[in-house]
Formats: sequence, C-alpha cells, structure tokens
Amino acid sequence: MRGLIILTFCTMGLAACVGAPDSEARLDPLNRELEVAAPAGTVVLEDGVDQMLVGNRLMDAGQYELALRAYYRAAAERGLDAEVLTAIGSANLRLGRIGQAERQFRDALDVDETFIPAWNNLGVALMERSEWGEARRVFEQAFALDSGRSDAIRDNLRLAIARMENSVYSEDNNQNGPGLIRRGGGVFVLLANP
Repeated sequence: MRGLIILTFCTMGLAACVGAPDSEARLDPLNRELEVAAPAGTVVLEDGVDQMLVGNRLMDAGQYELALRAYYRAAAERGLDAEVLTAIGSANLRLGRIGQAERQFRDALDVDETFIPAWNNLGVALMERSEWGEARRVFEQAFALDSGRSDAIRDNLRLAIARMENSVYSEDNNQNGPGLIRRGGGVFVLLANP
C-alpha cells in the first residue's frame, strides 16, 4: 500500500511539472514532440535565398553539378522561364551534356525568343558539336538582338565564321592531310595519314 501511495504522489508531481500545453506550444501528432513557437520579436524569413544567385555563384566556383541542383530548385520555386532554362542548359553544357544543353536552350527560346543569353549559349553548344553554319546563324541572331553591344557575342560570331571557313577549306583542300583528334580534357593529338 505504501508503494502505491508513493507512486501516486510521483505521478501527481510529474503532472504538476508538465502541466497542460499553453497556447504558445502545440503537440505534433506525427512525431509526438512538443513544438514551441518562436519567441516574440524573432524575425521570421518568408523568402529563402534566391536559388538562381546560388547557382550562378556555384557556376563561378566551378561546381557545376551543385549549380544544376540550385537551378532545379529555382525552377521549382518560380517555374521554367527562359532564364532558368538557360541556366540549367549552361550547367549541363559545362558538365559535357551538350545534347541536353542544346535542347534546354531551344526550350528557353520557345519561351522567350528575344532572350539573348539563350541565343548565345545555343551558339556555343552548336560550336561544341562542330555545327559551324548553324552556330554562325545563331550568333548573328544574338548579335542583332543585342545591337552589337556585347563583345563576347561579337567574338563568338567571329570564331564561328572562322571555324566555318576553316572547315570548308580543310574539307576541300586537305582531305588526306594531318588532322587533330580531341582526346578529352583539352588534349589534342595530331595524326598524319601514312
């Protein structure tokens, strides 16, 4: 009997210490943990960090896979607009996924055909695929939309024109001569036909 009385007093003491939940706290039915509201005066952030900014900084740091993830989060937050599609394509281009990048740049232009970065980046993807003629037309479109203000687009257009002329020259006049083979990682090997 004495043990029962002690157990009763212990139970009543614990009940008095815990008390009933007040209006500031509530019981989470799934985790069964007490969830406490933030104290008065605490600043609550409504908007998180801009994932486009995070992705751009990761691209600058050479962290292309992480940048791609940030761009996907940006797409979930704001939708697939031309800027997000172009950013996703740029990350894929840096990761060597040229076909995916080209498709994403074209999708960005379907959304906004005047978005200059998508035109420029599509041209870069086409250059990577050695499609000099189409790359030249794409860079010309970007250059016209930009009104010639961007030196980068102008340089890309010049490079596409030069590559197109060199490929025409090499196809016509140098079919049996030496050639370059790209081994990857920026390494080229000069081959000569015996």
